[in-house]
Amino acid sequence: MTVYAMPLMIGVLAVLAVAYRYYSAFLAARVAVLDDTRVTPAHTNYDGQNFHPTNRWVLFGHHFAAISGAGPLIGPVLAIQFGYLPGLVWLVVGVCLAGAVQDMMVLAASVRRGGRSLAAIARDEVGKAAGVATAVAILYIIIIALAGLGIVVVKALGGEEVPMKAGAVLTYPEGSSFTKLINADGSKVYDVPPGSSYKFGDRPGDTMVFHEPFRLAVPAGESVKGDPGGGFAWVLPASARRLVPGSAWGTFTIACTIPIALFVGWYMYRFRKGRVVEASIVGAAGVLAATVAGAWIPGSSLERYFALSRDQTIAAIAAYGFVASVLPVWLLLCPRDYLSSFLKIGTIALLVVGVILANPTLQAPAVNHQFAQGGGPYFDGPIFPYVFICIMCGAISGFHALVSSGTTPKMIDRERDVRMIGYGAMLIEGLVGVVALIAAAALPNAMYYDINIDLAKRPQYTQALKALDADHDGGDAAAAAGPGELVEMEKNVQESLHGRTGGAVTLAVGMARIFSNAIPGTSWLVKYWYHFAIMFEALFILTTIDTGTRIGRFMVQEFLGKVWKPLGDLDRLPSAILATALVVAGWAYFIWSGSVETIWPMFGMANQLLAVIALAVVTTAVVNSGRGRYAAVTLVPMAFVATTTATTGYYEITGKFWKMVQSGSVVRGWLNIGLTAMLLVCAAVILVSAFGRWVGTLRRPAGAGVEIGARG
Repeated sequence: MTVYAMPLMIGVLAVLAVAYRYYSAFLAARVAVLDDTRVTPAHTNYDGQNFHPTNRWVLFGHHFAAISGAGPLIGPVLAIQFGYLPGLVWLVVGVCLAGAVQDMMVLAASVRRGGRSLAAIARDEVGKAAGVATAVAILYIIIIALAGLGIVVVKALGGEEVPMKAGAVLTYPEGSSFTKLINADGSKVYDVPPGSSYKFGDRPGDTMVFHEPFRLAVPAGESVKGDPGGGFAWVLPASARRLVPGSAWGTFTIACTIPIALFVGWYMYRFRKGRVVEASIVGAAGVLAATVAGAWIPGSSLERYFALSRDQTIAAIAAYGFVASVLPVWLLLCPRDYLSSFLKIGTIALLVVGVILANPTLQAPAVNHQFAQGGGPYFDGPIFPYVFICIMCGAISGFHALVSSGTTPKMIDRERDVRMIGYGAMLIEGLVGVVALIAAAALPNAMYYDINIDLAKRPQYTQALKALDADHDGGDAAAAAGPGELVEMEKNVQESLHGRTGGAVTLAVGMARIFSNAIPGTSWLVKYWYHFAIMFEALFILTTIDTGTRIGRFMVQEFLGKVWKPLGDLDRLPSAILATALVVAGWAYFIWSGSVETIWPMFGMANQLLAVIALAVVTTAVVNSGRGRYAAVTLVPMAFVATTTATTGYYEITGKFWKMVQSGSVVRGWLNIGLTAMLLVCAAVILVSAFGRWVGTLRRPAGAGVEIGARG
């Protein structure tokens, strides 16, 4: 059955509109009981740096930018390995009944408590044991979450070296030239022509065709050797690596957004104070100009400064996260987030319109039975529970609770802004997830897997892709078919796209195709659409990294302040620098030592466990306030997410992690088992403590509850 995207998009928009109009109004009036007569912490604790009353549209932009990281963009793209239907249902139902509810209720609770963190609220509402468990879980989750976000940027922008199988035979097409470059250190670089075949095993099907040209690096003392079987074929040594260049265009554009954001901050808060629209126009024009100007970087003398390696990209992201966390919020964080959200919301609106106009068919199966029980390139597990772990932020995300009890409540001007910022921003994020899923599902299956399977692991999936009729690179049939659309797009966008795992490149390709098909005669713009999409994604992720690092800094300073009080002073620069350095070092290390396949599942599980914790805390706040009859609005989603996450934890510990131990990765396997068990224990402690508090409160005489926010 052919499924078109336009009817799906219209239906999703209708559901989201109804949810905001009616369900969020119910939550605001009956459950949170928002009241503009209450003075918010932004006024009572004003310091001009962390506590700062902010225009609700600017704060909406900051909050949306902070919560909308890699999750709503990347999760749905990766979940296509299961088919499009499971992810679509979870996105729409989850965002309306779980994610937006959590964000709004945590934000309301924090505003009522002086902008206090989730851990502090847990300590007040549930008890000391729950507070300690929450703090420990949050600190770990922040580190692994930022690593999960950062590695997506690294995969999209950074260069890498992909190992080729030792002893494999690389056969050039007839008539092609053999060229190599010998570097000063004796290493060699070979230019491999398009159409070359790669035989990696003895079975008849153990062959794939490279339709795209690439460069092959061999270290000093090694070289390719002629195949004894004859022909224009070469046997690869153990140390051969395929070189994947970094994205100079994309890195240049992202780098330009930092000085542009600084200028917007100065313009909006100093030069033309309060002129938000003017600053937005100037900033948006600057970012678009940077995207166009990026086309001149590849091939120019500046390329070597922006074509970063993997490690250089990690260092650049870490440096940005450090600086953004230390600077005052009005100087870089707020204007950059507002500028980012301005472009994000505008781009999402364009995508929605583009989907309606282009009306692409969904090429992915509704349910992919090939990987339904596991064995996929990203998640080696069944649809339940892994689709709920793969798709996090678009449906519900515990990380959002940190933002809703971190920077945002310290900038709320009036309580009624909580509804628009808490519930509304999350609905927009759910919409982001839906359009990302549609963009990926509209790609031909072969193109999707050409991008999303690591080049080093491609041979493992040859048979599975043939079963899906998605193997453009396997055997003689692939050679006869010739290069596909992805090879042509590589030429047009001037980037290497094969094996760019992580989801970011897949989404950029999908967005570029939708924009090009929506506007007839604009195929020549595809390279600009692609790089605009890469910038769009990186802005999503980096704005969450800067906010997440700042939240992590708050948490670390809260811990350090118990050791020595000055270390807990948020306004003391040396203390801020120390705490920020510890947080950045933690998540940068995980990026450097991990991969998408290892970090994303851990990120997803940790993130959803934090959502369980957050929902348990706000459920307790609702019960303690005397509104226990409304507790189901948070209790039901908490129970569902707890079930899916605990099931995933069981699968991971008894499956993937235990196999690591058995295969010889003893330290790594036991470390992963220990961290996962720690999170499950923390969640169990909080749930048990919360349940005890619920029972005790509900047994009190009628009218004995306290107003939500009056505690402490």
